[in-house]
Amino acid sequence: MLNISLPEQVRSFLEEQSEATGVGSVDEYLYQLVLQEQIRITQQHQIEALLIEGLDSGEPIGATEDWWDEKRSRLLTQLQSSGS
Repeated sequence: MLNISLPEQVRSFLEEQSEATGVGSVDEYLYQLVLQEQIRITQQHQIEALLIEGLDSGEPIGATEDWWDEKRSRLLTQLQSSGS
């Protein structure tokens, strides 16, 4: 169990938020916030790992306007053929 002292203004805010979100108590509201932060941090680490993997995946290419146009064109073609 963790006991922390909060200024009255912060405690009031937490009580309002716990009621507004339908959480039973300030403790449960704070618990949910911590869980959400854990998920966010895990997702951030996964994104960073994928970015590093992408950077290490081979020779870089220039993403010019023509390159993006080709990507969009191929994607539209794939979407149209999968929808038929």
